Amino acid sequence: MRKIVLFLLFLFLCLPLKAGASPEVLEGRVVRVMAEKLVTEQDQIIERQNLGVEVLKGEKKGEVINLTTEGSLLMGKIEYQKGDLVLLELSLDEAGKEVYYLTDFVRKGPLLLLFLVFVGLVVVVGGWRGVTSLLGLLASFLVIIFFLVPQIAKGQPPLLISIIASLLIIPLTFYLSHGLNRKTSMAVASTILTLVLAGFLARLAVEAAHLTGLVSDEVGFLQSSNPGLFNVKGLLLAGIFLGLLGVLDDVTVSQAAVVEQLREINPQFSGRELFLKAMKVGKDHIASMVNTLILVYAGASLPLLLLFSQSPQPFWQVINYEIIAEEAIRMLVGSISLVLAVPLTTLLASGYLQTVVSFGNNKRDESKKKASGAN
Repeated sequence: MRKIVLFLLFLFLCLPLKAGASPEVLEGRVVRVMAEKLVTEQDQIIERQNLGVEVLKGEKKGEVINLTTEGSLLMGKIEYQKGDLVLLELSLDEAGKEVYYLTDFVRKGPLLLLFLVFVGLVVVVGGWRGVTSLLGLLASFLVIIFFLVPQIAKGQPPLLISIIASLLIIPLTFYLSHGLNRKTSMAVASTILTLVLAGFLARLAVEAAHLTGLVSDEVGFLQSSNPGLFNVKGLLLAGIFLGLLGVLDDVTVSQAAVVEQLREINPQFSGRELFLKAMKVGKDHIASMVNTLILVYAGASLPLLLLFSQSPQPFWQVINYEIIAEEAIRMLVGSISLVLAVPLTTLLASGYLQTVVSFGNNKRDESKKKASGAN
């Protein structure tokens, strides 16, 4: 779900750039492909493709542009086929002559199709609950677009803005996805409490490891375009915070549901019995979720792991590099927070339900006493 939100966020941010961006971006279709191989003076083999690309939209529609692409067989290259949809950049050189560059493939078609399949499956399999979960996704997207990103872009503290955004996203998404009920309320409360603890833990870990948050290319671009505007370390903490929010939903709602079902099966369970029995299920939940989280981070960082696996330095030296330490802290803070979320949710839910039941029994006893006294 978090990946879908980030994908929609990317699309939204690209929309305003389309009209005013320079150079102009055009869509085209490859209508002609001619391949050839060349050998350089250094005996390096170069593959070259001479392409004819027909412009599909705009004032240049129907015009066929002749372009040449080339690359080393050793380094690998992109091979274009007839019928491929591609992106062209149109700019002017120093003499004012139009120059075209082939920049990438057009991928919006497959992405849109995959998104529609996702939406369709959620609606068909999830029914009305699936529809409301999509509304929760939309709510998260709107909070990110119209609050979180603009505020951070203005130079506001990223971690503080992320916390405020989370306080808006959590009730909106939880209640839309799971309904306005006791189970969801318990999950909301435990999620907020877990995030507070995770925020403190992430801050301590980042400070103790002396992380700067400057290792990614994206942060470097932000710093160069807006020097001093962004709190880079705060961006790192905010990223850890928001990433954790996406996985806590499943843990807290599921565990609250387990406690509630146990209470319905046997209303005579004490708060302690509820906690111990629900934790038996929670331990399995911890094992599966931690393993899932670690695999997700490993998958996202696989090229980086492969790069450092070829390093001649031993592991204990490699992990000192910030680019590795940052990912390790993301993974460990997330895993620790998930583990904490299970007992916190179970304790909160069992205590709350025990209090509600006790209060209800007391009210019934008082009503019976009043009724017997009146008789």
